[in-house]
Amino acid sequence: MDYQQLLESIYQEILPYAKEGHQADYIPELAKVNPDQFGMFIHTIYGETASVEQADTRFSIQSISKVFALAMCLSIKGDELWKRVGREPSGTAFNSLVQLEIEKGVPRNPFVNAGAIVMADILLSHLADPEADFLRFVRAVSGEESIDYNLNVAISEREYGYLNAAIANLLKYHGTIENDIESVLHFYFLMCSVEMSCRELSLAFLAFANHRRKFDYAGITLTASQVKRINAIMQTCGFYDEAGEFAYFVGLPGKSGVGGGIVAIHPLHYSVAVWSPRLNSKGNSVMGMKALELLTTETKESIF
Repeated sequence: MDYQQLLESIYQEILPYAKEGHQADYIPELAKVNPDQFGMFIHTIYGETASVEQADTRFSIQSISKVFALAMCLSIKGDELWKRVGREPSGTAFNSLVQLEIEKGVPRNPFVNAGAIVMADILLSHLADPEADFLRFVRAVSGEESIDYNLNVAISEREYGYLNAAIANLLKYHGTIENDIESVLHFYFLMCSVEMSCRELSLAFLAFANHRRKFDYAGITLTASQVKRINAIMQTCGFYDEAGEFAYFVGLPGKSGVGGGIVAIHPLHYSVAVWSPRLNSKGNSVMGMKALELLTTETKESIF
């Protein structure tokens, strides 16, 4: 497969969608990002690479960080993790309070905001230096030591994060989180603020694409079975209430973020990251979703 030619062809085909949607302007720092950007990078497990446009431009990965948090929590807690958070698709918005209240403070899965806030709480309880340890893991799995938090984004999210604060308070009311609410929210927003490029994300997720290779990065270890289970949760829950659409049109496990990034993997084949800041009504990148649909359509390969 000539992936370079394929990615260039995909980019040309999705250009008509370039002005659809808008960036996540409810986070002021993200509203400042030039929305007319696009990047895509693919890594195969055999070492092949291909890219188009701004594949080396870093952006706020936002909810993609939840996969890294899940890997760390699963490594630390094992199956005990699932006593604190579920594994089912949500069917509601990623920041829904209604579902959380109905289910008495147990988040539906690790990728909705409530689930990620619980994971932030777990990491705060079990890591000696959570902020440094989280960054150390992300740097190790991506092979890039210069990756860092964007403090301006984290502060912006906290200043306008009223709904996430409400979620944290509801979790605390039900006893689902143990630490101080403000400490948990601070760490949660920091994780979301991490900036990476498509190249770096694609390489980082190659660790999840190849479960036959030992998963051991900065002291975070997972079994092949645990890696496959993370992939399963990405397949069913990685795109909030658009997970079914992504499974139908793309057919790969993946995770999106409101910074406009999407990462997807074809197990034992490749990892691909795409970024375009304009989002659809579900909070997923318009051009990113279309690019990945074309990727699996043109290659005639998905997990199905």
